[in-house]
Amino acid sequence: MERAAAKATVAPFGQALYDFEAGSLDVIERVLAQAVCRMPEPFGTMDAAGARAVFAELGEAWPDLERRRYISISGTDDDGAVWVGDAGYYTATFSQPWLDIPPTGRTVHMRFHEFFRIEGNRVVETQFGWDIPEVMVQADAWPLAPSLGRDWCVPGPATCDGLGPHGGGADAAKALILDMLIHMSKHPAEGGPEVMEMDRFWHPKMHWYGPTGIGTARGIEGFRRHHQIPFLAAMPDRGSYRDTMGYHFFAEGDYVGVTGWPNMKQTHSDPGWLGLPPTGKLITLKSLDFWRVENGMIRENWVLVDLIDVYQQLGIDVFERMRELA
Repeated sequence: MERAAAKATVAPFGQALYDFEAGSLDVIERVLAQAVCRMPEPFGTMDAAGARAVFAELGEAWPDLERRRYISISGTDDDGAVWVGDAGYYTATFSQPWLDIPPTGRTVHMRFHEFFRIEGNRVVETQFGWDIPEVMVQADAWPLAPSLGRDWCVPGPATCDGLGPHGGGADAAKALILDMLIHMSKHPAEGGPEVMEMDRFWHPKMHWYGPTGIGTARGIEGFRRHHQIPFLAAMPDRGSYRDTMGYHFFAEGDYVGVTGWPNMKQTHSDPGWLGLPPTGKLITLKSLDFWRVENGMIRENWVLVDLIDVYQQLGIDVFERMRELA
């Protein structure tokens, strides 16, 4: 399937949410009619009717709902499956409670990474990442440790070309990302930070846009201080279960996407990450990512991890604690 055809299959979904109105829910359900819809926690996996209900509740709380994209790519993964990946944010006026998050009466934004698997001009699977903690922070209701990095309305690509048209170079961009990830997994099992050769892959002015609860980091030093060091300290066996995980890498032009449900597994054996004591639990992560390659180096990396799901696996009910706070 051509990239344009795959994107055209998804386009009515995005348009319905950009111009959200009464009929939008019918469009959403129709586009997702044949899909297994994997939604962020606390929603779980559902069919199209369930997805419709999720968007209906969101639209009731945010009546002027608008979905804005800043990245859209399509490609084929190593198994031959066709994917479309969109990144951007939902915005609206936060008018009514949503998931018991108190309304602010002000503009609200919630970052999304949404992936669609296409077969025969139909969406057959979705994997959605929403930064729900970002909404809690804006409502002064985030009940857990603050981010080490910067929480903000994460921007689109510096080059303003995330929606295309995308040129060539997809194979080289994807190869660079895969090589980088191989090197990243060498530490700490095979040596100190130097074995990752980060200077070879990452631009000196890189931005790593992490989810709320971790935050954005600038440069290699910022990335290591605000995410990588506490993450690896808490879960040093990261990468040991790679063969049991599912990955879907695809690329278009200078952009590479990956999704998996889940695509990481590790043991929370030591302190350091998210301000939490170790639990000894083997947990999984749903990480939905985009990278932008510039002149053979990674200049920007958008990362969404379903932290609500992570906390749930660690025995922490974020929503119950939020209700107490709010």
